[in-house]
Amino acid sequence: MKTKHLLLSIGLLVAIRFAMAGDTTSASITAERGFSGKVVETTNTAGYTYVRVDTGREKLWATTTEFAVKVGDTVAVAAGIPMSNYHSKSLNRDFDVVYFTGSIAVNGGNAGSVPGLPPGHPPIGGAAAGAGLPPGHPSLTAPSAAPKIDLTGIKRAVGGKTIQEIYAAKLKLAGTTVTVRGKVVKYNAMILGKNWLHIQDGSGKADSGNNDLTVTTSTPAGLGATVLVTGLVSTNRDFGAGYKYGVIIEDATVTAE
Repeated sequence: MKTKHLLLSIGLLVAIRFAMAGDTTSASITAERGFSGKVVETTNTAGYTYVRVDTGREKLWATTTEFAVKVGDTVAVAAGIPMSNYHSKSLNRDFDVVYFTGSIAVNGGNAGSVPGLPPGHPPIGGAAAGAGLPPGHPSLTAPSAAPKIDLTGIKRAVGGKTIQEIYAAKLKLAGTTVTVRGKVVKYNAMILGKNWLHIQDGSGKADSGNNDLTVTTSTPAGLGATVLVTGLVSTNRDFGAGYKYGVIIEDATVTAE
């Protein structure tokens, strides 16, 4: 499949996930070609970057997973999905149209993977690490190198537990629903039909393996975002090809704070 078709599929999935998350009031979903121009306005919220692009004929809004950009930069927005009459709860702002896309390249840059894909997303067409996994599937267990994320000041969720407490009581909690607050330290989008988060809250220890919790969800999330997670605790989950989890939160509701 050609890259442009993959990008369109990614944009469609992003748009659908936003709609499922309840962040739209109404939407007209149709395929669109990409566009380019100079950034005249930009803002970040809930792990996403919005840019208003002056194409020379009109000014259009586009968004994808958070990335570095400033007013005056030239960007190329890949084929995406226009969402009409879009209301962003996190921005408390209405847009006539916002284009959701999997790629926004800045000043002609290309770092080897598609710009604008979620942090940790494998390059388009990249090979999987591990026999038996779908093509392009990254490791589910080994976090890739990422900037250090500040975990100080994260408060326990009301009525919830810390990550260390979930690990300590995993046998008792298996099959029950828990709530936990943490920061996203790794994010992989739409693998096996789900988004995969690694969250940490400062509890536990890396050398003990009880400081990092994996979460699956239909909701997008941004690297470094503080999120409130509510989902089912599962233990000893085996996804094949040697990828096993002693503890995982599945099909969670994830709210960015």
